[in-house]
Amino acid sequence: MVHGERMLQIQLAELQRTISDQNLELLPDYEQRVLVLKLLSYVDDNSTVQLKGRVACEINSADELVLTELILENAFAEYEPAEVVALLSCFVFQEKSDSPPQLTQRLERGRAKILEVAERVADAQAQCGLPVQPEDYARMFKFGLAEAVFEWARGMPFKQITELTDVQEGSIVRCITRLDETCREVRNAARIIGDSALFTKMEEAAALIKRDIVFAASLYF
Repeated sequence: MVHGERMLQIQLAELQRTISDQNLELLPDYEQRVLVLKLLSYVDDNSTVQLKGRVACEINSADELVLTELILENAFAEYEPAEVVALLSCFVFQEKSDSPPQLTQRLERGRAKILEVAERVADAQAQCGLPVQPEDYARMFKFGLAEAVFEWARGMPFKQITELTDVQEGSIVRCITRLDETCREVRNAARIIGDSALFTKMEEAAALIKRDIVFAASLYF
């Protein structure tokens, strides 16, 4: 029994040492991420959370830094609710698609803005020592379902939506249901910054996509 207890103590000490080593390995990464937050004004020099940081805390279903930058820059002001939710699809759709979406000029402009902000955020991370390549980071934002989401928000039947893309039906449904969550998060962020126009727009966007088979098709989850 004494031998068994001794072995447990040795194993516990080894586990504690391993955890400590892992923490030390993670420390530089943590410090670099804090530097990013300071550089982008999410926290001040004393690590006190600023308005940007409060907004970012509302975002859980998407890249919180890029989406927060877009919200604070009022990037969605010129777009209609259906256009906004189409643009937001790039934050939740992660699959590859071999059928490029046919985007309107306005959506193309919105796409360019999102990628511009993504590269700027990536530049800040690289500047602070994180292993990030701006071009690779921007490629994480996939617009393969932007056309489908746009048409869905405009009332197109689901069967016709599936003909706009080579993405599987289940993936389309999952993207749209996740977008409902993203719309709520952006709406809550709008409340924090006092942007009543964006708040209303996100409520309208959520209402446009929340219909028919998409929100009844539990078989896709």
